Amino acid sequence: MDRAYLQNLYEAHVKCPDCPPPAVVAAFFDELLGTMFPDFSKKYFASVDELDLHINKLKLQLSHILFKNPSREQVDWEGQVEVFFEALPGIQAKLDGDVEAMYQGDPAAKSPNEVRRTYPGFYAIAAYRIAHQLHIMSVQVIPRIITEHAHSKTGIDIHPGAQIGESFCIDHGTGIVIGETAIIGNHVKIYQGVTLGALSVNKEDAAKKRHPTIEDHVTIYAGATILGGNTVIGHDSIIGGNVWITRSIPPSTKVYYKAKMHNEETGDTDLIVFKTSI
Repeated sequence: MDRAYLQNLYEAHVKCPDCPPPAVVAAFFDELLGTMFPDFSKKYFASVDELDLHINKLKLQLSHILFKNPSREQVDWEGQVEVFFEALPGIQAKLDGDVEAMYQGDPAAKSPNEVRRTYPGFYAIAAYRIAHQLHIMSVQVIPRIITEHAHSKTGIDIHPGAQIGESFCIDHGTGIVIGETAIIGNHVKIYQGVTLGALSVNKEDAAKKRHPTIEDHVTIYAGATILGGNTVIGHDSIIGGNVWITRSIPPSTKVYYKAKMHNEETGDTDLIVFKTSI
């Protein structure tokens, strides 16, 4: 093998001797999720003390991950571990609300337990909420590894920097993309194939709000694309399937395609109809 290539590989390994591999981070996330929700757990705890010991082991795992993270010079990793675990009750409360929203929002769901154990939306939202906590603590890279792990398993891509409110419902979920600066309110329901994306992909716009704002009690059906940092979908609106939106929509609005059979003689085609509910 070419000696120069080997030298370059060696130097790369020297520069990153302790980088936590994605598999280690993903394993920590799955172990943590199983601790928070017994539906995912392979363990049985004989007492509260035994559970406490297990949580201390999780704290140690996270300490090692943060210590090995390349950004450790900028992060008080010991203090951050305690901050993160102190945030878990609040994260769990939000996830319980998400489960209830998915259970109530899907007639096919037979129980909250079924939602937790089988719904990809729950797994993706759990990864997001845990990763988001690390993100707001200024931990680098690790939050993205967690959400990309969930992305690979569910087909749901949620950036850890997005801001998502309570009682978030993802139904089916495959192909959903939620960008870094997206803001989603409370009681929002999103179906498969929805994109909350950016109009610009220029690197110089990285610090700007590039993704839309979705206000409370909005439903977005399959295949809808909503783009732009200045785009606001008003509360209590319904966005129909396959629409393309790049401007704001007022509250209590229905946006959908009005389907027509194509007729070569009249030239009828599909078109978007904006309808405001009274």
